[in-house]
Amino acid sequence: MTGMLETADVTRTPRRTARPTWLVVALACAGQFLVVLDVSVVNVALPSMRADLGLSAQGLQWVVNAYAIAFAGFMLLGGRAGDLYGRKRMFLVGLGLFTLASLGGGLAQEGGQLLVARAVQGLGAAVLAPSTLTILTSAVPEGAARMRAIATWSAVGAGGGAAGGLVGGALVDGLSWRWVLLINVPVGAVVLAGSVKWLAESRNGGGRRLDLPGAVLVTAGLATLAYGISQTEAEGWTSAATLVPLAAGLTLIAAFLALEARTTAPLMPLGLFRVRAVSSANAAMFLNGSAMFCMWFFMTLYAQNVLGYTPLEAGLALVPSSLSIILGSKLAPRFLPALGARGLAALGTLMAAAGYVWQSAMTSEGAYLTEIMLPGILMMLGAGLTATPLAALATSGAAPGEAGLVSGLINTSRTMGGSLGLAVMSTIAAARTGDRQTPAALTEGYALVFRTGAGVLLAGVVLMLLWLPRQKAAGRGEGNSAR
Repeated sequence: MTGMLETADVTRTPRRTARPTWLVVALACAGQFLVVLDVSVVNVALPSMRADLGLSAQGLQWVVNAYAIAFAGFMLLGGRAGDLYGRKRMFLVGLGLFTLASLGGGLAQEGGQLLVARAVQGLGAAVLAPSTLTILTSAVPEGAARMRAIATWSAVGAGGGAAGGLVGGALVDGLSWRWVLLINVPVGAVVLAGSVKWLAESRNGGGRRLDLPGAVLVTAGLATLAYGISQTEAEGWTSAATLVPLAAGLTLIAAFLALEARTTAPLMPLGLFRVRAVSSANAAMFLNGSAMFCMWFFMTLYAQNVLGYTPLEAGLALVPSSLSIILGSKLAPRFLPALGARGLAALGTLMAAAGYVWQSAMTSEGAYLTEIMLPGILMMLGAGLTATPLAALATSGAAPGEAGLVSGLINTSRTMGGSLGLAVMSTIAAARTGDRQTPAALTEGYALVFRTGAGVLLAGVVLMLLWLPRQKAAGRGEGNSAR
């Protein structure tokens, strides 16, 4: 079984009451669902936000990216904080911050306030998310039951991203765009109350300290890079407004790597990347995230801006693909023993790439069945099959004291890949559309995005087949270092 899941030697506080395993798993999955849901739930609300708050096109992109970049940038810090100070404690802190920021965003009166609230939401999510998996794995005995629990966690996370369109559409049509954020407040309060009562504490600190300088450098570097990429839409790739933040972002990331190589308590021990499973699976997750994250964003825009769907209709249109990603995540453990983690991840990604090729044939008068539903099912079924084996491989070889860190790393790779991918894909779509805002021109831009995404996913298949280690027994809980 993966090293991340070997948490038997972590210290725990005495338990005074029995904690039903199903309830612990449900609370951990509820936390994961909330943070992933908020990556995508705002997509269908973007036109309403723009009309109400006067946001620019670039501002709309940052409603999504402010959350995703803070989420990805601080997740390594959140994972390490859970290892050092307690996974339950960080779960509660992150969920509380996330809930309060949701309230602030829902009450925002101008675009700047909304973007700040979204960034704070992302920070809370970054503290919360790494603890969800480590809490789950410490509650479920090692073996087939634990792998099923991980598959459930993957399915819930994938379902959170997929359900965003439906939940957001229903709330925007029935109430207002503000409720895509305000709905988190009562839900977060219920999960918070249940977590205080039923979750057990676990940690593996060993007297280490947090690497705050490293967290500042990596977060600033990733955010600056994303900002530079987003500037290409308006300024082009060769302008100073683009090149300066790109160069600054790369410099900050280089400084982060130099600091991690010297510090005695690094946020990201660079030696982790000498483990083949960790480095290759995170690279594959980054590539997949850069393509997959864009699917919901551009499918929602296509449905509303080209086909004329209402927010609720756009959300309902994506229900079949939402269900297919959950199905793929739940089926993955069944295929792991036969195909191995590498084979299943490559197969799932190839299936998703086929869906992207199909979707790229969209037209401005598209039929729902052939230009939204069926390609969407194929894309998201492949995504669901890919997520569990990559997560299992990425966490193999991690020591118990690095469980939260490695959980944060795999989430960071997926989310940061998605943030940078969205910035690049938005630039590609805008360049193809130009000043033409007709349905036909918009469709050309969206279609080019899906062709580009298919190419990225095919590159991911090649990377997986050449670099991911063989791990035939990943689904059976047998030991395999995958180095």
